Amino acid sequence: LNLTADCNAVLKALQPIFQEQGMTETVHNWEDHGYLATYIQKNGSFANLRIHPHGLVLVDLQSYNDHSKGREEVDQLLNKIEERMKELFHGNIKRVKRLPAILRGGVIDRYWPTADGRLVEYDIDEVVYDEDSPFQNIKILHSKQFGNILILSGDVNLAESDLAYTQAIMGSGKEDYTGKEVLILGGGDGGILYEIVKLKPKMVTMVEISFDKWLMVPSNIDQMVIDGCKKYMRKTCGDVLDNLKGECYQVLIEDCIPVLKRYAKEGRMFDYVINDLTAVPISTSPEEDSTWEFLRLILDLSMKVLKQDGKYFTQGNCINLTDALTLYEEQLSRLYCPVEFSKETVCVPSYMELY
Repeated sequence: LNLTADCNAVLKALQPIFQEQGMTETVHNWEDHGYLATYIQKNGSFANLRIHPHGLVLVDLQSYNDHSKGREEVDQLLNKIEERMKELFHGNIKRVKRLPAILRGGVIDRYWPTADGRLVEYDIDEVVYDEDSPFQNIKILHSKQFGNILILSGDVNLAESDLAYTQAIMGSGKEDYTGKEVLILGGGDGGILYEIVKLKPKMVTMVEISFDKWLMVPSNIDQMVIDGCKKYMRKTCGDVLDNLKGECYQVLIEDCIPVLKRYAKEGRMFDYVINDLTAVPISTSPEEDSTWEFLRLILDLSMKVLKQDGKYFTQGNCINLTDALTLYEEQLSRLYCPVEFSKETVCVPSYMELY
């Protein structure tokens, strides 16, 4: 409202609407803090009416009802409330806002958080794959817009629509991989491997960590992720995950830390190292967060196997996480060797945010 609310007047104006529905009323009054009225139907549906003195009036409806008739009844009730409020306050209503129904407890979970804590509702219409590996829950859900989406322990990893992510972490088409030695860390969805193999490299080695003792966050790094993706994410990975060895690539199901240490000791060098293990942590306490420790270790080891003129590509995170991204850049100045870096922002469709 544009003005303070007469809480008692609002309550009395709206009471008949709920009473017409045969709902039982309970009213709580907190003098300077307004009213809370609850209305309960015999079928278990209920409404909360919260009236704040400063002019905010909230109506929340909950019902175990997802058929079209039930939705029509809810709309009719809200229409009556809105009409009564307009009669009561005439031109003094600042804003009326209806939010779509949140569907809880259904077979399909449509709600996933963005990296910066906003709730996004996806157009999920099918659970394609849902399994628990020893390390994490693996889901592949189908979206009408984005195709199949790989979700690991509640974290949206990659969808069939997200070629922009794969292209960006490969250098956005500016790199010549012909005849080059490439090391991929992670990448269990197969997208990076599939795209690089097309570019005629000398050899691509993809190392899939088999025991996640370092990370306490979801990561596309176990055999069951590969199994799910090669069956249900073929628009992303093509046929490269069908076999662990190909003409110009090999997939190692090993802990990448010992592998990197072994390569460094052997003096094996790569033209490109692509780290697709995990995003920059949301935490802004790098001295206390084990994921930051993991990232620093991977960075140092990667530099030891990277040629002098080689390039290292990795993911950042949501562009809104400015503090965490700045902290990551600070880690680059602490490596054992000096490095130059650049960054690029892209829109990854299924993330629904700039990355």
